[in-house]
Amino acid sequence: MAIEAAKKGMDSGMGGPFGAVIVRNGEVIAVAHNEVIGTHDPTAHAEIVAIRRATAKLGRFDIADCEIYSTCEPCPMCMSAIHWAGITKLYFGADRHDAAEGGFDEDYIYQLMSGTADSPLLRPEIVDKQECADLFKAWNAKPDRTMYCEKQSQ
Repeated sequence: MAIEAAKKGMDSGMGGPFGAVIVRNGEVIAVAHNEVIGTHDPTAHAEIVAIRRATAKLGRFDIADCEIYSTCEPCPMCMSAIHWAGITKLYFGADRHDAAEGGFDEDYIYQLMSGTADSPLLRPEIVDKQECADLFKAWNAKPDRTMYCEKQSQ
């Protein structure tokens, strides 16, 4: 299904050769393909679109009881989204090296994340640190807050 979704996305001009399927207890919850080109959204990778559809369908942000199938090893953004969604089972076909051969080279991002490369385009600068840090104090004091990341910090 993920392969067919990827082909559909490519054929329709919506995006690159990527497809993803989210399954829960043997039932398909969401099918998606890359939509970056068609939506002009750089975050509309197949895995992200599938997660958005699955969480909307299930009515919750934690889909830890689901698994995801992808035509390719997820990029760092998609891997983070999979982690934040609570998904612990990932199946993929092609790997990052296959993707690089197709013009989707994420190696630079992996280098940035590991601290072995600098970005000539992105120059982070800390501003309003105290006011922004105070938001976390206010969050911690909020009695009705819903935590959505603590389970995965191990």
